[in-house]
Amino acid sequence: MSLGYAEKLSFIEDVGQVGMAEFFDPSHVLQCKIEELAKLIQKSKHLVVFTGAGISTSCGIPDFRGPKGIWTLQREGKDLPKASLPFHRAMPSMTHMALVELERAGILKFVISQNVDGLHLRSGIPREKLSELHGDSFMEMCPSCGAEYLRDFEVETIGLKETSRKCSVEKCGAKLKDTVLDWEDALPPKEIDPAEKHCKKADLVLCLGTSLQITPACNLPLKCLKGGGKIVIVNLQKTPKDKKANVVIHGLVDKVVAGVMESLNMKIPPYVRIDLFQIILTQSISGDQRFINWTLRVASVHGLTSQLPFIKSIEVSFSDNHNYKDAVLDKQPFLMKRRTARNETFDIFFKVNYSDGCDCVSTQLSLPFEFKISTEEHVEIIDKEAVLQSLREKAVEESSCGQSGVVERRVVSEPRSEAVVYATVTSLRTYHSQQSQLANGDLKWKLEGSGTSRKRSRTGKRKSKALAEETKA
Repeated sequence: MSLGYAEKLSFIEDVGQVGMAEFFDPSHVLQCKIEELAKLIQKSKHLVVFTGAGISTSCGIPDFRGPKGIWTLQREGKDLPKASLPFHRAMPSMTHMALVELERAGILKFVISQNVDGLHLRSGIPREKLSELHGDSFMEMCPSCGAEYLRDFEVETIGLKETSRKCSVEKCGAKLKDTVLDWEDALPPKEIDPAEKHCKKADLVLCLGTSLQITPACNLPLKCLKGGGKIVIVNLQKTPKDKKANVVIHGLVDKVVAGVMESLNMKIPPYVRIDLFQIILTQSISGDQRFINWTLRVASVHGLTSQLPFIKSIEVSFSDNHNYKDAVLDKQPFLMKRRTARNETFDIFFKVNYSDGCDCVSTQLSLPFEFKISTEEHVEIIDKEAVLQSLREKAVEESSCGQSGVVERRVVSEPRSEAVVYATVTSLRTYHSQQSQLANGDLKWKLEGSGTSRKRSRTGKRKSKALAEETKA
């Protein structure tokens, strides 16, 4: 999970206070605070949420400063925690999805995150309502035109370095860069400016799962105070900003948020993960004009050289009336070459086997094969959003995943090739809290279906001019 990210960071001697003790409010106190928070949210006209590593620990992503945090264990000379599933397969928590519902309802106006796990975007928070202060391990950006690319694989570098891919915007083509900050990188204006603006405007800033140690980010919630705004902190450890808060809640973030949603009579929506891949069939006539040489490739929509981390293998077979040899493609790139008679038509069948971390085991697909000589190039118009919405609804209705649909089909004449982009539901999470029946420290949710951050300075000042000057003042 966040282990790889921590290893990529430059070495720094002082990462702030680690191994902090955890505190749990008694159940009756916790319930009173939850109800108080629900009332504050209900009255709020401009709610801003500020998140840290604590909202992702229930997703299997370890934090950094808690009793079992990465830096805590490192300082104690102990083995680091083992990831429970691949980083790229981490699913949004109950808290992530509750925030999505609050945003859809018009209550939540903006989210500020110190995490680099990309889960806010995956959960459904609109990009224009999110500041990822320290970057996103799954995002690349073009330094020339500003285009952003959300990947289904973890970008290989951090520190705003060039990656191996280029911008696909027409007439651009610049080399892309990762978006994750290293210790000495300044907070980008694109992220810090809207975050500061919304905190100044906020009448309530809700801090979830953050130790509020990293400057200048940790000072953002305080900006609401000048305009009469209130601060609520939900964290298991004490923070340096507790004295500035109107309410401090020591409890599991998921439990607190589940209780708030229950008090507001709001449901936490399910999370449906949809992944994309393309099947490319390229054909050419043999030198003697008697055969068709063809190549089958299953590839990422992010480019032929990009990995498909959610696919383990692909089993390829053919129509019953053809004796072509079946194949199992178990190494990337997933590629197969064959030769057939010129006038033959048949169906190619695919069994796409998914990797660990996916809720479904496999998906069955088929593709008709028929060689046509054509000079026409075209893209079939498909309502992609309608297909994706239909897949989500079907997955939730059936309480299962594995559904798939075509979201793009394009034909190129030279060399003759057809590319079909498929969307497939690879994971499903539904959340049913039992908040009112459980003591603090316990929270259960039903899973149906088949890191995090600390940018550079715990007081180590990240270079944001305005905030640096304000801190001095």
